[in-house]
Amino acid sequence: MRRRSSSRPVRSGARELIVAHYARLDRDRARRVGVPEIVLGEGKTVAHLLGILRALHDRGMGALVSRPTPAQLRSARAAAQRGLPLTVLAGGRLLRLSGPLGVGYRRGSAAIVTAGTSDVPLAEEAAALLTALGIRVVKAHDVGVAGLHRLLRAVERLERQEPEIYLVFAGREGALPTVVAGLVRAPVVGVPTAVGYGRGGRGEAALTAMLQSCAPIAVVNIDAAVPAALFAAQRFALRSRSRRRPTGPGRSAARRTRRT
Repeated sequence: MRRRSSSRPVRSGARELIVAHYARLDRDRARRVGVPEIVLGEGKTVAHLLGILRALHDRGMGALVSRPTPAQLRSARAAAQRGLPLTVLAGGRLLRLSGPLGVGYRRGSAAIVTAGTSDVPLAEEAAALLTALGIRVVKAHDVGVAGLHRLLRAVERLERQEPEIYLVFAGREGALPTVVAGLVRAPVVGVPTAVGYGRGGRGEAALTAMLQSCAPIAVVNIDAAVPAALFAAQRFALRSRSRRRPTGPGRSAARRTRRT
């Protein structure tokens, strides 16, 4: 039997995977909320990130890593050459560790729309995450409000594919999500991007404008591609048959409600 290295002791339970002294991974999140835990690369050392990924791989589990640093990407590519099944996605904005993520998704599609080409890298991060989860993605890029004729053609094409949710990325004045929400039946999530300059630049004006939208949209934080994609993914998540029944006072209250 191969002995596990003492430099990365791992303990696991039904709901968490503890890696040494630095990580407690939420193994139950996919079942509980319909999306897996995403490992954030930013702020972690290379050793910590690779320790987490090896611990997951040792237990036959997959993972997604968002925003890996350049040093983490170099180490991930080297680890992949040595046999750790890692794939770089979205131009290096996402890593995929092969293996199950703990949740299934029904068929359906989500639309990704960008105002300008500068928004595309961020949108591809969301698209890669959704695709990794098995959700079909349809796209329209560079269709901002400066040329509404482009947007109208794009919306007509996308609507024929019947997306169930739109993720709309826009910087500058952030008007595109509001316009899209006035044209389509599906819910729209506005993603303000850090594109712009001067007063209100770096996504601040876009965020404020989206929050003041006169059309019904949801809005995430500046550059929050991963939260937007996870929000969309929850729409397609299949309920686990092993979902635990509520216990305690909440369960008693539910029983009383059914009796009445």
